[in-house]
Amino acid sequence: MSSPPESGPTLDAASPLPPEIEAADEPTRVPLAIEDWATVLIMGLLACITFANVLVRYFTDSSFAWTEEFSVFLMILLAMVAGSAAVARDRHIRIEYFAEGGSMNRRKRLAQFGALMVALLFFVIAALSVRVVWDDYRFEETSPGIGVPQWWYSIWLPIVCFAIGLRAVGLFVRRGRERRTQEGVGP
Repeated sequence: MSSPPESGPTLDAASPLPPEIEAADEPTRVPLAIEDWATVLIMGLLACITFANVLVRYFTDSSFAWTEEFSVFLMILLAMVAGSAAVARDRHIRIEYFAEGGSMNRRKRLAQFGALMVALLFFVIAALSVRVVWDDYRFEETSPGIGVPQWWYSIWLPIVCFAIGLRAVGLFVRRGRERRTQEGVGP
């Protein structure tokens, strides 16, 4: 006689995520819901734009000229917002052999070092991309598809890179607190 199949964790009606995933988020000063809702809005906008373009193509044999340009912008923005969420949740790419090996103190220091390097990288990108935005604005560059000012798209790069840098600094601080708590220094 066979036993009934084991089912996965049951979901609470109030929580859209399984308990182990929901519990995995560390408390942060700035709510992680910002990135989550931005992701939902961007994905919804992408779906609506694409669906509208499919309908127009199907019924008229032509398409909206602006949809491809705007979709590419939204996909890049989506990747940046998702990168911010990954940094805040400490789920960015790492080599597990080095990150998970060794003593707890070594792993915490590597986590802090990684967060510091991510912060440095994205602050540098934010600073350098301000120049790109300024050049787009100053030289009145227009987008190739629909001719809107290019800085409408490029302004988001320094903003989101700065936000990712701040999320990395927050991760660095949280990892430092964990180390002190484990060493018995204090909260």
